[in-house]
Amino acid sequence: MKRKAIRTLVMLLCGCLLPAACNSDAVITTSDTNGPVIVAPTTAPATALPAGTVPPAPTDPPAAGIPNLESLTIDLELVADGFEQPLYAVSAGDGSGRLFIVEQPGRIFILRDGQRLEQPFLDIVDIVGSTASEQGLLSVAFSPNYNQDGQFFINYTDTDGDTVVARYQVSADPNVADPASAATVLTIDQPAGNHNGGLVLFGPDDYLYIGMGDGGQAGDPWGNAQNTNVLLGKLLRIDVLSARPYAIPPDNPLIDQPDARPEIWSWGLRNPWRFAFDSANDDLYIADVGQNRFEEIHYQPAANIGGNNYGWDIMEGAACYEPDDCDSSGLVLPVVVYSRDMGCSITGGYVYRGANFPQLDGIYFYGDYCSGRIWALRHSNGEWQNAQVRDTNLSITSFGADAAGELYVTDRNGGVYRLVAR
Repeated sequence: MKRKAIRTLVMLLCGCLLPAACNSDAVITTSDTNGPVIVAPTTAPATALPAGTVPPAPTDPPAAGIPNLESLTIDLELVADGFEQPLYAVSAGDGSGRLFIVEQPGRIFILRDGQRLEQPFLDIVDIVGSTASEQGLLSVAFSPNYNQDGQFFINYTDTDGDTVVARYQVSADPNVADPASAATVLTIDQPAGNHNGGLVLFGPDDYLYIGMGDGGQAGDPWGNAQNTNVLLGKLLRIDVLSARPYAIPPDNPLIDQPDARPEIWSWGLRNPWRFAFDSANDDLYIADVGQNRFEEIHYQPAANIGGNNYGWDIMEGAACYEPDDCDSSGLVLPVVVYSRDMGCSITGGYVYRGANFPQLDGIYFYGDYCSGRIWALRHSNGEWQNAQVRDTNLSITSFGADAAGELYVTDRNGGVYRLVAR
């Protein structure tokens, strides 16, 4: 049996091996009369969209002359290998050209000119809990003012399995962090070892966004995702640059609601393992790992003021989850859904805005951890277009972007790859 088939079989039998949770399916395009498109599973009919809950329309169409997605062919070029369970690749945005690679056990290494520096940028293995497959050091975000303040922020699970967001400072050596500078920003109790979310990311507004899973197990047994009085199952938005440990942005959508946590930007998420802002127009793409039927991508236009309910666990994808005859009024449906025929754990990516491959401009790339497939998603003339553009044997843990907008893929087996077009 081939390696990918063995890996998929093990995941289906035993549960996921990655920071997400096994699930997913296939894709066809269906549009309504208003333009937006749902990509629905081929193994079941597309779910009808209740009035008022259609996915948001795209911000802008691509320039004329961009080729059809089905004609795209991409390759993955190995940049470096030998990492231990790499989960993320990101630039510090400091003009150095370095790429920072996050390893799940608790280290961050630097890639400079394609070579990994021998000394870790950060090593916190002793304080990271990574005994469960979805635990560990999960991401890093560098301050928008990193050249001036030297601050960066990490998201990890501690030895008790709880989420910690912490602030660190670079040392006098730009390739080494100061471990003594650690300061806790936020801790969140985790009732189970899975669905930790894990991404920290600065938005175009210079606020820190934090993806939080629903707390784990299956079916959101604690009802966290729809409970706005807890931080689990949410996308959080906090100000870590003007206050310590943090302040609440004054325009957060629930700030004036007495029974809601003011850190919440949106809710109704199961496990938003990876999300990203389009660097050209500030639109937000959220890839949310599904339960046992559907994987999904949500889209938030830049003009949206937050406060979106993305449906879990009332809905999974565009279908009712609990109860079977659920009321989806007021919920924001995904723009892409696929089911287990095509994978079991979605890995969100980025909109390509690099200069090396102009034919990829404006295309959002995402993948699946279990199947190794990579898709391209784009909006054009008010409709969403989606196509599979690569089938790999990788365990795709994350996508990454360098300062120039070129995209990368991390493979849990140890490799970091550059996405290229041919």
